[in-house]
Amino acid sequence: MNSENAEYDVVVVGAGAAGLNAALLLGRARRKVLVVDAGGPRNAPAAHMHGFLSRDGLPPSTLLELGRAEIARYGVRLVRGRVEEIEHGFSVRLEGGPVIGTRRVLVATGLYDELPAIPGVREQWGKDVLHCPYCHGYEVADQPLAVLGTHPGAVHQALLLRQWSDDVVFLPHTLDLTAEDRERLDARGLRVVEGKIDHLVVEEGRLRGVELADGRVLPRAAVFLFPRMVPHDQLLTRLGCAKDDSGLVGTDRTGRTSVPGVWAAGNVVDPRAQVVTAAGMGSSAAFALNADLLDEDVRTAVERHRAASAPTR
Repeated sequence: MNSENAEYDVVVVGAGAAGLNAALLLGRARRKVLVVDAGGPRNAPAAHMHGFLSRDGLPPSTLLELGRAEIARYGVRLVRGRVEEIEHGFSVRLEGGPVIGTRRVLVATGLYDELPAIPGVREQWGKDVLHCPYCHGYEVADQPLAVLGTHPGAVHQALLLRQWSDDVVFLPHTLDLTAEDRERLDARGLRVVEGKIDHLVVEEGRLRGVELADGRVLPRAAVFLFPRMVPHDQLLTRLGCAKDDSGLVGTDRTGRTSVPGVWAAGNVVDPRAQVVTAAGMGSSAAFALNADLLDEDVRTAVERHRAASAPTR
């Protein structure tokens, strides 16, 4: 698509912290920006988010509401919908909707957490079944906690969580612990309780404990687990964006992918990024996107200037 005929300078796919912060800066730079959002943010089950300076403890939905209002002040358009395909050029095709022309694309579609099939986990996810100690550890400090061995990262999670409580139990479940794992857990003061997990004990909407397959019940106030984090990166991979050795779409420090004109930011390329980190990634991408657009604008202006200045015959 001819960039001069594109309807937008940048289409941002995804309106989480990364997408909204990018749109904010680009709007303030007086770029014409469209944000397309399908809803369903990753942190929707959580009542509060933490670790974001001046916004610590704010409900995630409130942050997004404030962000949407802010970008609107700068003329950024936000539409609800799902992007079905991005074609080189760029044409952004919405599911059941129009095809939109844009000069650049920023994908900030996040990820989803694939949870273990243990009864009670999904129902309590984001309440008293938690993932990130930095996000939620302080709120359950000094309480009896458990870490479920449903992912290889669970051992590190348990070792870290010991900073928040003296009573942390590690449940290997189906995870094979090495001798080194057991030594590290023991040295850190974590108790290992063998046995396969049957279900979480939930009463009146609150976690009460973990029941093992042999009927033992371990009373716990909260449990932590390490989910399998799956990026929503299909749009990027279909465009041909290269992946790194870890299987994630690779970017430079600004979020630039291997495909010219395509940027990515937030959890779609960094599953460990917290909300504040994702917002910063969106900011970096916006600066780089505007600089890239500026380079194109200047080249076009120079070409027109030369053509206008050329002597006529």
